[in-house]
Amino acid sequence: MTLYRSVAGLSTVGISLGHREVGAADHWILALDPAPSLACTHLVRTPYPHVAISLLGSFSVDVPAELQAAADAAASDKFGRAVVFPGSSSLTGRLTVGEIVSGSAIDRVEVLGSGMADPDTIVDTRDFVRPQFRSGNLVLVTMPAAGEVLVPFETRDPTPCCADHP
Repeated sequence: MTLYRSVAGLSTVGISLGHREVGAADHWILALDPAPSLACTHLVRTPYPHVAISLLGSFSVDVPAELQAAADAAASDKFGRAVVFPGSSSLTGRLTVGEIVSGSAIDRVEVLGSGMADPDTIVDTRDFVRPQFRSGNLVLVTMPAAGEVLVPFETRDPTPCCADHP
């Protein structure tokens, strides 16, 4: 993975603790001290569907034996969802696509179903940015919102599917 290999002297560690939701995995990642240079979540199916984690840094976490395969998969996976990455803490408020790309490890910003976003377009980050990790690149997927701005496709508190159905 290109981004993982870009930080000399650090290695990728796969962790699987059985988190059932990405929010729980995010919380675990954000509580790490020291913070990792890069942390991604990965949806895995072994031995049951859950969220595994990959970290870049010097970490040692005891992984239950039955979850070791999931941890190994996360460490070698080329796809995931970045929670912590270089520049992530500065992606707050409204920024242009150009500022996002130049001020963080995000390689590109896409508009859902429309391709690349224009560098001058404003993104209201809503203080929650979770780009997708795709084969060594971080890609922030956005969607149009009111006021001619873009917002990240993933929200902090998504409405569960069928939440308004009996």
